[in-house]
Amino acid sequence: MTRVLTGIQSSGTLHIGNYFGAIKPMLEMQEESDLFIFIANYHALSSLQDAKELEQKSLEAAIAFLSLGIDPNKSTFWLQSDVKEVLELYWILSGYTSMGLLERAHSYKDKVAKGITPNHALFSYPVLMAADILLYDAQIIPVGKDQIQHVEITRDIALRFNNAHGDIFTLPEFRVDKSVATVPGIDGAKMSKSYHNTIDIFSTQKQLKKQTGKIVTDSTPLEEPKEYANCNVYKLCKLFMNQEELAALQARYQRGGEGYGHFKLTLQEKIWEHFEQARERRAYYEAHMDEVRDILNEGAKKARAIAQPKMETVRKAVGIL
Repeated sequence: MTRVLTGIQSSGTLHIGNYFGAIKPMLEMQEESDLFIFIANYHALSSLQDAKELEQKSLEAAIAFLSLGIDPNKSTFWLQSDVKEVLELYWILSGYTSMGLLERAHSYKDKVAKGITPNHALFSYPVLMAADILLYDAQIIPVGKDQIQHVEITRDIALRFNNAHGDIFTLPEFRVDKSVATVPGIDGAKMSKSYHNTIDIFSTQKQLKKQTGKIVTDSTPLEEPKEYANCNVYKLCKLFMNQEELAALQARYQRGGEGYGHFKLTLQEKIWEHFEQARERRAYYEAHMDEVRDILNEGAKKARAIAQPKMETVRKAVGIL
């Protein structure tokens, strides 16, 4: 079975763009592959240095992904920092990583350009990512187009190491799922926290109503027929409706007599219904934090069972006693 590995951020509120762009495909992958998922709290230290906030956000991320359907019995799900071997490998791989390789990394340049204070952790981020991937012999790394370069850097580092010591590391391949639709935000641009145009997954009904109410639409009068294909409300409804429901919605647009507020209400109801079970699971996990920690600990044990022998091989190769 193909081993697929992905890291998830331990910060930020999840929105429906996250769900359809990354989480839903992840749920499908856990049914058909050997899926490894870690919460990237070491990576978060490159920009987040408040201890309580990092701890809180790491646990919130674990609860959110478990609530949305990540099954620890079908995947390996753990906290990055619970497998210390990744830091040892990170340091060893640093000796096989040229400065030029890191200086060409788009991600570092982009973050600095956006005003993030540069530091060594941010600069060497791709090396830690390489350690995350190579430590577990991951074969497939699902990424967005903006992270393809990180997988290519990982391959460069692994090739340099393998050329020196033999075929120790598996060379990973990136996978960009072209079938995943770009989810529009409330302004019509791609949904992103950076653009402040999101609809949150775990909002209250009041918050959801407020967010959907801000979706940008045109000024067609209530009584007139409306064009649905390019309507932001309709585009979002498509994510939650089957073909029969969409046909009925199209008919409502075309006959007139309803305003965009009616369509926004329909969207709000579909979103609320879609994530009902996730909200219930979230409430359960929030009331059973010990169970969340146990799940992460068990996942770390499964991950260490692979990481430890791999590091024994690496240590022997480089001469670490």
